[in-house]
Amino acid sequence: MPEASKRSQPLLGFDYGERRIGVAVGYLETGHTHPLTTLIARNDQPDWDEVSRLLQEWKPKALVLGLPLNMDGSDNPMTAKARKFGNRLNGRYNLPVHMVDERLTTHLASQALFNSGVSASKQRSVIDQLAAQQILQTYITEQPLNDKDKNGEPGLGPEH
Repeated sequence: MPEASKRSQPLLGFDYGERRIGVAVGYLETGHTHPLTTLIARNDQPDWDEVSRLLQEWKPKALVLGLPLNMDGSDNPMTAKARKFGNRLNGRYNLPVHMVDERLTTHLASQALFNSGVSASKQRSVIDQLAAQQILQTYITEQPLNDKDKNGEPGLGPEH
């Protein structure tokens, strides 16, 4: 597959939470990202049928997952849960899962909504999607245009 078409395959970004998981889609080729949906989780588990449907629909090249860390960079109780979710995504779908530091993404998403005039009570339905979009945008922005990942595939860069 030519480099341009590999770079045009979408990436899906996830903002993992115990009750809600935000999902966004983006493209290395254009650098554009968009909020997609919010998945409901029960007992720390997403609806795997819904995750499968999204992956079948979008056919992503890779998945990007926010890694929740404390402000000092240390792990917190959600860090292990997010890593476990990432391992499950990789195991179920055999796609690369890139972890991205997600510190402040929900805060930035909330601030953007507030600045756009969206009240706090109305933010709940989209905040996780926007956090996922921020996570994915961070990943895309950090990718060198001509780097190759560990599999020699153009444009995906190293895992984080």
